[in-house]
Amino acid sequence: MAKYESRMKGDFDELLHRLDYGILEGSASAHYEDGSDYATDGVRCAVRVYERYSVLGGSRVSLNITLVGKDEDLFISTISSGGSQAMFFKFNRWGEGNFLQCALDIIEGYKREDRS
Repeated sequence: MAKYESRMKGDFDELLHRLDYGILEGSASAHYEDGSDYATDGVRCAVRVYERYSVLGGSRVSLNITLVGKDEDLFISTISSGGSQAMFFKFNRWGEGNFLQCALDIIEGYKREDRS
């Protein structure tokens, strides 16, 4: 399992759209599995689950994204999992790390943009 979390300022819908588009376009085998949206008292939460085939690991990996926002305050948690072929422990995490890196590139690029 690989994990990344961050707080930032930005537009909830814009970041969610960029993540969805970037992840699906970032790999020929990536696809959207399912998601959930919730809002209450000005707080929004979106959960997205993606999956793709990892050539290096020879298996499928998933990427789970949770985006929480209120006004321009955003929090994102991304967790990738799967990919290991061992029965009792993980010895191959290439696929997890590579799938997570796809989301990280999008998030870090978004954070570097000047929105003033």
